[in-house]
Parts: sequence; C-alpha cells; structure tokens
Amino acid sequence: MQEGSGYGRWVAGKRSKWITLLIWIIIAVVLGMVWPAVGDRETNNAQDLSESKPSVQAAALAEKEFPGGEGLPALIVWRQAGGLTDEQIENIQALTERLDQDPVEQQQSVVPLYQLPPQALKGQLSEDGSTLVMPLFFNEGADSEQLKEAIEALEQKTQDIFGANPFDVAIDDTNTLIARVTGPVGISIDASGLFSSADVSLLIATVVLVLVLLLLIYRSPVLAIIPIIAVGFAYMVTSPILGFMADQGWITVDAQSISIMTVLLFGAGTDYCLFMISRYRQILYHEPDKKKAIFQAITGSSGAIAMSGFTVVAALLVLLLAEYGAYHRFAVPFSLSIFIMFIASLTLVPALLAIFGRGSFYPFVPRTHEMEVERAKKKGKPAPAPRKIKESWIGRVVVTKPWTVLAITLVLLGGLAAFSTQVKFTYDLLSSFPEDVPSREGFTVIGEQFSQGELAPVKVIVDAEGKETDLKQRLESLDYISKVGDAQQGAENANITAFDVEFNLNPYSMEAMQHIPDLRATAEQALQDAGVANVDSQVWIDGQTAEQYDIEVTGERDAKIIIPVVIGMITLLLLLYLRSVVATAYLIATVVLSYFSALGLGWIIIHYGLGADAIQGAIPLYSFVFLVALGEDYNIFMISSIWQKRKTMPLRQAIREGVGETSSVITSAGLILAGTFAVLATLPIQVLVQFGIITAVGVMLDTFLVRPFMVPAITALLGKWAFWPGKYVPIAEKNEEKQNQSM
Repeated sequence: MQEGSGYGRWVAGKRSKWITLLIWIIIAVVLGMVWPAVGDRETNNAQDLSESKPSVQAAALAEKEFPGGEGLPALIVWRQAGGLTDEQIENIQALTERLDQDPVEQQQSVVPLYQLPPQALKGQLSEDGSTLVMPLFFNEGADSEQLKEAIEALEQKTQDIFGANPFDVAIDDTNTLIARVTGPVGISIDASGLFSSADVSLLIATVVLVLVLLLLIYRSPVLAIIPIIAVGFAYMVTSPILGFMADQGWITVDAQSISIMTVLLFGAGTDYCLFMISRYRQILYHEPDKKKAIFQAITGSSGAIAMSGFTVVAALLVLLLAEYGAYHRFAVPFSLSIFIMFIASLTLVPALLAIFGRGSFYPFVPRTHEMEVERAKKKGKPAPAPRKIKESWIGRVVVTKPWTVLAITLVLLGGLAAFSTQVKFTYDLLSSFPEDVPSREGFTVIGEQFSQGELAPVKVIVDAEGKETDLKQRLESLDYISKVGDAQQGAENANITAFDVEFNLNPYSMEAMQHIPDLRATAEQALQDAGVANVDSQVWIDGQTAEQYDIEVTGERDAKIIIPVVIGMITLLLLLYLRSVVATAYLIATVVLSYFSALGLGWIIIHYGLGADAIQGAIPLYSFVFLVALGEDYNIFMISSIWQKRKTMPLRQAIREGVGETSSVITSAGLILAGTFAVLATLPIQVLVQFGIITAVGVMLDTFLVRPFMVPAITALLGKWAFWPGKYVPIAEKNEEKQNQSM
C-alpha cells in the first residue's frame, strides 16, 4: 500500500475522513430509528436445555400426567417470631381464598389453605409455630417481568387483607409478620432484577473507568474521547442489529449477555483503538506530514488489528456449537459486537485521528525534531536536543537473559496454574445472589425452619407397566432423602406412577445434584426387580435438581467440544498470519498456560480472599474463550512488530525494539481491558463477580508476564527456528554479534 493511496485514502483522506464519519453517523441513526434496541428484546427465561435432555422430557411428562400440582412454583414464606397468631393464620387462609376466586395474572393454581380446618393448617407450621410455606403456581411460559407484576399484585391483595405489607418488613424484624417469595418464581424475578439493575450501573462505571484510565495513561482529553466515540458508535450499530435479529427470532438475548457484551466492547474495543493510536503517535515523531503519518499508521497496524479481531470473532462464534443455551446465546452478540468494533477501529478511528491530527494528543503533542526546533525558535527559546528513544529495559533483559526470564515466568505461572486443580464448582444460582435478596432470605428461613429440600422437591416418575413395586420404601431408605410423598397415578396412563421426593440437604447443591444418577438407578432397580423390561426408558426425574444435573452434564459436553475447536481455530488463523508452525505452537501454549494460571489465581482470590466455597460452573468455559481469544490479541500485536522489524535488522535487535515499541500500548490496553472486566466484580451478582475477577487477573498476567517476558524470551531462545518452516534470512550476523557484546 502506498502512502496516500488505497485503503488509507478511502477512510482518512482529506475529504474521505469526513465521509467516513458521516457514514457512521447515518448508519447509527438510521438503524436506531428502524430497529429496536437489543435491551428492548431481552428474554430472561429462555430455555437452556434442549428437548432431548432427561429433565426436560420428565417435565413434559409430569405436565401431561400430573397437571394438578404442576406449574412454576412460588413459595410464599410467612414468619412471625414467637409464633404465627390465629388472626395471621386466618388472614393467610383468606388470601388463598381471594387468590382462588380472583387469581393474579399468570397464576395457574393455589393450594386452598382456606378449606383446611385450623388444626390441620397448624400442623403444617414449623416446629416452633413461627413459619408457614404457602405454594402458589404460575404458568410455565410466564417471563420474569410477568411474574414480577403478578407478585406485585399478590402483595397488593396481601396488604388489603392484612392492613400492611409484610413483604416490605426487614428479615430480622422480630415484632412484625414478614413474608418472602422464594422458589423458582422468586429466584427468576430476583435474577432478572439483579441483571437489569446492573445494566445501567455497569455502563456508567465502564465508561468512567475507561475515561479515567485513558486520561491517566495518555494525559490527553481528546485522545481519551476518541476510543469512547468509536465504542459508542459500535454499540449504537450493534444494538439495533441484535434487536432486529432477536425480533425475527434468529437469536435470543438476555440481560447477562448484554452486560458482558458492554464490557467486552469497551475493553477490547478500546484496545483496538489504542493499537492504531499508538502507531500513529510513534510515526508523528518522525513524519512532519500528518496525512502521510495516518496512512503509515493504518498500513502498520491494520493487519494486526484485523487479525486480532478475526481471532476473537472466530473464537466467540465457536460458542454456537454449544448445546447449553446460556453458552449458545453468547455467540452472536459477542462476535458481532467485536466484528463491528474492529471495523470501527479500522475506519472511524483513523478518520477521527485524521480530523484531529496532532491535536489528538494535546497537550503532549508529538512533533518531529525539526518541528520542535522551529517552534522553539518562534518562541525565542533555545533549540531542544533531538528526541532520544528510550531503550526498553524489558527488551534488553529478554534478549540477554532469556533462560532466566523463561524459568522465572514458568515457575510463577506454573505455580498459579497448580491451584486450578483445587477449584470447586456450583450450579446453584441462588448462592450467586446477595444475602439480602428476597428469594435467598426466604430460602434461608425454609432451611432454618423446615428441610431445605422443601424448596425444590424432585418428582420420580416410573412406568411399572401395571406391576407392583417397592419403590417408595426404597426411596425412603436413602440417607439423603427426608420425605417421600404418596404415589400419584398418571392422568392419561394409569401405569405411570410418581413420587414427590424431598432431599434433606440443599436441593441446589452439587451434593444433591450428584444423587440424581443414584435416584434413577434406585428406580430402575425397583422396576427390574418387579419384572419390568427396558427399565432405562421407564424412569424420569423432574425438578430443579435434575435440571441442574443436566446443565452440568451438558456444560461438560460443551467444554470438551468448544475448547479444542477454539484452540484449533486460533491455531489455524495464527498459521495463516505468521506462516510459522513453531511460533504458532508456543503462542498457543503460553495463552493456555496463562488461562490455567488465571483460574488458579482467581480461585485464590475468590476462595481464600472472598470466602466463596465454589465458583459457578459456567465460568471456566466463559473465561477460557475470552482469555485465549483476547490473550492472542496481545500476542499478535507484539509478534507482528517483531516479524516486521526482523526484515531490516538482526532478530535480537528486532525483539528488543519490538518489545520496547509495543510494551507501553500493550500495558495500557491490558490495564483498560482488565479494568473493564474488574468492573463486573462491583456488581451484586456472584457469577459476574467471579467471571470478572478471573478474566481481569488473566488479562493482567498476559499483560505483565506472558507478553513482555515469556513470549519474547522464547522467541530469542529459538532464534531462526521460531520462523520454521518459513524462511529466515539472517541480517548482518556480524553486526548482531557486536550488538550482543555491547549490551
């Protein structure tokens, strides 16, 4: 590409820079007017498991054969310290009568407590008489917003009957009746509310953080605004496109994916902007013509930016292979946002830099030495000395002591990676909530006053083909079961029988989940002993615990497929870009090591620092995709600088200068990317806190250990073999020897 021609001329020429800006404005405005914003098309109760999963099949069968007690349960927990009074119990009965006669929206059924004699109802109280759990069932298809409105209507009916709203009373109030909504309905409402409230605060915090970091690092208000403008336009274009796709039913988006997409846009997007900006600033110190400088910057950085962008887009698109809905839903929003962002980095950012010119860096404007001399002359000041390029001490260390650098980084990263083997996982969404969230407070009360298993019993369904079984006795004999209900006969198939089973432990815990295969085996054995054939297709287990077990199994399946494909795809892209098998191999290896180190260090912080017993089961795969893809961004940017320089200088000098040239921009980019992910750690949702911590520390390890030290040290040690099977032509071998001796 020649200066002033080609791609650079089309996006950042004298007139084209304004056209580029105008095109982005038109696209953003038009799309925003004709298509809905992605936030208006959120679906926060989308199915995560496919119809083929055992728990989903069991739920469908339960709805068909046992419709009376089915639906999405809300458990209304009533508690009065010292014991519920007769008047309070009568009011609760009156509420169930009101709900039976005048149901709230989406209500399917309510247990008619008003039909029970007072003594029978008192028998359902906790042992100390302080607590009662009132089940209320809603339509399975109701979304979290509809459920929220229904519960608000329930609260209004409660206030009409009680004369006050016990749902607003503090959980530790010992003088007043308190009420809380828990169970699947309460959890769904609280999850949606937490993510929705996180959106605005997350966006504000991310923008402020990026601005502050850019101002601190570059000390230029104009420069700080340019990436924000680019990211803003990228978001304004991405949002309606995703909104349109969701409107057409092509994709499903939820609040969690939008939250992380926002962070990804600001973090990775700012990085791409800085890659272009830093190259422009370097050239301005030597090139007096700002137009030529921007064309050279485009030429010098566009390849690395495009390659980095394609790498991240490709890695995120691999999530389309996932069976688990939450993984699958991330693929399109994340990859599309990054694709549009790196297009903005290659078009809008050069246009903005061309418009602002050297003023982009005010008040620390980069000028050539001749320009500085002329400027000093006009001000009547002595001519400044020629600008000296500071040699990077990191570049010097990695080429003079590569073995030492490699050994130290391997020990540090390897030691942290060892902790990744100790990570414990959970699929309990409730444990991800703050302790003062209503559904978690209600769950705590149930756990204290009753068996925790009452919160989410499982339904064991069997087709005994009319034969007698001792399944109930076998289930009751299991040491992790606290209660087994009476047999229920199928509505359409009389041979189908179901038992409601309550665990004597937290039904959302990993321990309870691991009992699902045992429950199934127990039921199958009972059928087999009764003479039933093909027992493996005659048993179904319905309930939250069974669903979480399927989520775990599906997640493990997805990880086994997605991780190798991501590595393979990035490997292929690196091979095409670098044309070196050896370089590709060690770049991939360092990023994978960095990932396990991040997981280990994240576990140290989350477990030993914050006291969490486990991390959410989905986090390792999320973190892997992000860290491996984003980590390769820095690899590509630095290694491309070394690859370019080695064409005109000895390899060790190319490494030294390449590390020095890219270290500052990679450091600033890494700080910003890590900072944006760290913003997630300020939110009240543990799954985002944990994801933010692990991803942020992974980026920091990449920024301060892997990229500046480990990768260039390996390159220096391998020498010409780093380019194999590509051809490496040594440049001035004697000069290299002299330079090595002088270092």
